[in-house]
Amino acid sequence: MLKGFKEFILRGNVIDLAVAVVIGAAFTAIVTVVVQNLINPLVGMLLQGQNLDKALIVTVGSAQFGFGAIIAAVINFLAVAAVVYFAFVLPMNTFKARQEAKAGTAPAETLPSEQELLLQIRDLLEKNQAR
Repeated sequence: MLKGFKEFILRGNVIDLAVAVVIGAAFTAIVTVVVQNLINPLVGMLLQGQNLDKALIVTVGSAQFGFGAIIAAVINFLAVAAVVYFAFVLPMNTFKARQEAKAGTAPAETLPSEQELLLQIRDLLEKNQAR
């Protein structure tokens, strides 16, 4: 049992995952600060509020609905997603494409679909029946 655990820990995937979580948390903290201290106040100024979290509050009876806070959370999510895409995904995809081009590995050939194969079989059968 301990041997299996040791293999799992040393496999490398765990280390990669741990690094990704730490880096993701660090970027999330940075983006959250930028959104809360730059974007929210700018949008809040446009909406006549102190910041986006305190703007667009609708009171119905004793309940308060903070639509500005929801919009702020969406902006925060989109900002984090943009940072992850442009800082990690796009450069990694470009790097992989360059490495594949250097290695001369062509993308895998796509196989014909079932419908295309059936059409080819039909054409061959028709050709054989015509003979």
